[in-house]
Amino acid sequence: MAVFETKKIRNIALLGHGGCGKTSLAEAMMYITGATDRLGKVTDGNTVSDFDAEEVKRGFSLSTSIMNTVWKDCKINILDTPGYLDFVGEVKQALRVADSAVIVVDGKAGIEIGTELAWDYAEAAGLPRAFFINKFDDNEARFARVLDSMHDTFGKHICPLTIPMVKNGEVTGCIDLIDQSAHVFDANGRHSVEIIPEESKEAVEKYRDMLMEAVASTDEDLMMKYFEGEEITPMEAINAVHEGIIHGEIVPVFCGAATKLWGVWTMLDKITESFPRHTAKKEETLADGSKKEIVTEGEPTLFVFKTVADPFVGKMSFFKVMGGSVKKDLLMKNNTTGDSEKLAHIYTMNGKKQTEVDELCCGDIGMVAKLTSTNTNDTLSWNTEISYSAIEYPTSYFVKAIVPLSAKDESKISQSIARMLEEDLTLGYENNAETKQMLVSGQGDMHLAVLEAKLKTRFGVGIKYEEPKMAYREKITKRVDVEGKHKKQNGGSGQYGHVKIRFAPGEEEGLTFTVSVVGGTVPKNFYPAVEKGLIDSMARGVAGFPLVGLAADLYDGSYHDVDSDEISFKTAANIAYKKCLEQAAPVILEPVGDMDITVPESLVGDVMGDLNKRRGAVMGMDAADKKGYTVVHATAPKAEVVDYPIALRAMTQGRGSFEYAVTGYDTVPANIAAKIVEKYKTQA
Repeated sequence: MAVFETKKIRNIALLGHGGCGKTSLAEAMMYITGATDRLGKVTDGNTVSDFDAEEVKRGFSLSTSIMNTVWKDCKINILDTPGYLDFVGEVKQALRVADSAVIVVDGKAGIEIGTELAWDYAEAAGLPRAFFINKFDDNEARFARVLDSMHDTFGKHICPLTIPMVKNGEVTGCIDLIDQSAHVFDANGRHSVEIIPEESKEAVEKYRDMLMEAVASTDEDLMMKYFEGEEITPMEAINAVHEGIIHGEIVPVFCGAATKLWGVWTMLDKITESFPRHTAKKEETLADGSKKEIVTEGEPTLFVFKTVADPFVGKMSFFKVMGGSVKKDLLMKNNTTGDSEKLAHIYTMNGKKQTEVDELCCGDIGMVAKLTSTNTNDTLSWNTEISYSAIEYPTSYFVKAIVPLSAKDESKISQSIARMLEEDLTLGYENNAETKQMLVSGQGDMHLAVLEAKLKTRFGVGIKYEEPKMAYREKITKRVDVEGKHKKQNGGSGQYGHVKIRFAPGEEEGLTFTVSVVGGTVPKNFYPAVEKGLIDSMARGVAGFPLVGLAADLYDGSYHDVDSDEISFKTAANIAYKKCLEQAAPVILEPVGDMDITVPESLVGDVMGDLNKRRGAVMGMDAADKKGYTVVHATAPKAEVVDYPIALRAMTQGRGSFEYAVTGYDTVPANIAAKIVEKYKTQA
């Protein structure tokens, strides 16, 4: 495969709402450019992009797929991202290495929540953006309506480069507004140029004027020509669009029908002509927040943006060449771990198909297998100590307990989960010592369902999910004086221990043990045994949960010269502890935490009402960084926010987000405590 210079490389991330046609657009781009000899369909499960068994089964993308093709001497790396919110981590990975984003919009549905989120993600990543209005051949699609809503939602920089061509009341092709050519497409996506039909001339005049105004705004000389009524040439317009895209002054809009290959040819032309290369942004951000100039020559550096745990190939590390050129058999240093790694073979990817190459230039994307100590977000170089800024992943709060289906599954589960955690940094895992459960956290129910399926298909590990147990605790609320006596005689030496203890709610987390024995009624050598007996007893309260915050003062007791020993006094302490639980009115404590919920202003009332149902308390509100959004500050019990990722998504149609952190424990209301006790007794 030919080596492409940086100026001839385009890295495009395809974003959008689930089902808008991103994968179909990627497939069309691959087919038209000759990278594949057949046009796959999502419904048939035979696209280049969606090759994973779960993607074929479910009919939509679950991870970012990397493809590459060549068009007009330019190499285009296509990153096809998932549209469903559970897989946002995959989108973040693609945006970290893409140089521009194409947001696909369903021409019938118009702007959806996934469209808005895609815009926000690309904007946060500082990427130039473009839109592709898909399915424009459908009779229910309304290009003008969708374009107007884009203007209202995303601003005045939105301007069309191609529009639908209407002939005899039907959409038959598209019109390129720069050179005013009408394109009619055949079954292979190839186009022929026709005269613009009379029905479309009014639309052409309207939208071309919109485009030329946007073009003129990028340059003072062009602005003068525009106001003086002079014609802006196609080449001037192409160059202006290129500069406008890079600086965010123009957000071009294309239209087409991906499954019919309509409009894709035209967009490919514009990608090669006007979309930015890797060096367009001049600098890259480093991990410490500083900037580094992008240099296409000199020392090679690469950034690993994605890891795949393949049971046959091994660990696959996907990277972007950030500077210099990377060649096979190169020995590089991982600046995160300090270890050396040899790039024995480097590949470019088309879905699951690997093509070995000898060299990749600055800005290109590739894959290397079997790196021993390299993971996502690592930087590899020769000598420099730099590390590029890491991908920031959202925290996952949707938690389930994992239960292996068999002893064989249990023996393999830890290693398999570890492999999946390397691959998906939005997953979380914890082996909770307090509840004796293996807990996994994800972005939502679909995210964890896919994890379950991948564990089975890739590693042969069967699991099921259960509700996570809460780490409840108990605490006494009254001061009590109790006595514990243990006396046992069965011939020969017996057992004897006798203690009198004052119990009270303590200030410390664990046991606060004091001794005020007078006159040696309990010998000093038995004090540790009494303390140890109480500590051991505190593992279970009256409801079976650990007891915390206990103050105990040993003030009296008695002993036997022959029969008293440490075990006897530990047992006596346990008897006293049980009497304490009977008399000191213990309560159940539950973990509670602080929440920051970011939602559209119009939905604040719904969120506050839902918080009340969850025993939450609103502590205040602030304006969010994002216009039109509010941050609600609240506290809520952890037990009530287990399903909150799903509930908030439903309430806000995916627009809301939240952060949660356990900050302490609080008393459970009596009516709920009774249900908890009953539930845990049944489970026990």
